[in-house]
Amino acid sequence: MTRNVALVTGSSRGIGFAAAVELAREGFAVAINGPADDDELRGAVERIRAEGVPVFAAPFDVTDLAAHDRVLGEIEVALGPLTTLVNNAGVGVMQRGDPLEVSEASYDRCLAVNTKAMFFLTQAFARRLLRRDRNPDLFHAVVNVTSSNAVAVAEPRSEYCVSKAAAAMASKAWAVRLGRENIAVYDVQPGLIATDMTAPVIAQYEQRAKDGLTLIPRVGQPEDMGRIIASLASGKLPYTTGQAISADAGLLVPRF
Repeated sequence: MTRNVALVTGSSRGIGFAAAVELAREGFAVAINGPADDDELRGAVERIRAEGVPVFAAPFDVTDLAAHDRVLGEIEVALGPLTTLVNNAGVGVMQRGDPLEVSEASYDRCLAVNTKAMFFLTQAFARRLLRRDRNPDLFHAVVNVTSSNAVAVAEPRSEYCVSKAAAAMASKAWAVRLGRENIAVYDVQPGLIATDMTAPVIAQYEQRAKDGLTLIPRVGQPEDMGRIIASLASGKLPYTTGQAISADAGLLVPRF
């Protein structure tokens, strides 16, 4: 059976896991990624396998650029030719606070994971696709998960905002390069989403959402993002590429 094959980074939990579930429900074979071959990754693999599609565990650190092509090759041996890359893996700041107090270590970590790893994994993925003939009946895409903080500043997480703004521009750059190769590139920018990363603050944002911070009065769930990612990866927005999808319930709509 000919099917789409996706690698979803950071997919052992949160938005990445939700995206993997939705891709599986669309019939994709899915490679599940986490930084280590641990119980969380193995559990995610088993839950995706229950959707009835081929699944492969791909534990690797996305910042290990030298591993990218090797891992992509292992995925293709196990699942078939890749058609789809979802760059979801990301980290937050090491400590929230004043930009005057941001450490070099926190800045470098955000840029390494959220920007540099995404850029070069996309490069390795694209090079692999361009070396071979591709099935014209399958949609080929890169879906990057950045953040509403690519646009709006959160002062206590300034280095994170910088990394996501850079990732958003990388998405545009890859859309320009890969459009002529019939590979679509999208940038999903989540707003207030209930994940492990936001757990320390999400309760206060739930109330603020109800009070009007977002136009739809609730915080988002990983499943919301998963459906958006799977729709884009499945080609359900034909004749599009380069779009930034503000998946934020209207958080950033200008109003007065």
